[in-house]
Amino acid sequence: MTRFPAHRAHEGIWEGVYRHIAADGSEEGRFRSRVTCEFPDDGNVFYRQTTELWTPEGAHSAASFDGLDRGDHLFYDTPTFTGRSWETEGGHLMLNLMRKDEPGAYFVEVIILGEGGRHRARTWHWFREGQLYRRTLCEESRTG
Repeated sequence: MTRFPAHRAHEGIWEGVYRHIAADGSEEGRFRSRVTCEFPDDGNVFYRQTTELWTPEGAHSAASFDGLDRGDHLFYDTPTFTGRSWETEGGHLMLNLMRKDEPGAYFVEVIILGEGGRHRARTWHWFREGQLYRRTLCEESRTG
């Protein structure tokens, strides 16, 4: 049996748009994105993600992180967050990530792959001290 089949279904390059939405519904930011999801064949890293973002003005940022197999979930520990992801019975991905760069903040993410595996939706719910303060909406298409 293949480990983490729902995670593996996301392997490839995804391009789309991220939108940060404040709790009051106003848009806080919009970014063009490219996310590369990989499953390295060697070493102890099970999953690697590289996220590139571009602002409307053209500024570019990139960050990568690794996921380690911890039995029933993948574990992440980066300079900005720590947490885990797991698969639901229906094949969706769930993440719970605690922010290191924003004390008291965390977000919960759900990733849903559309039929055919060409499109996906990601929704992040951001909390600080137990209060929702932002949602991030991501619409992506597989390009590679």
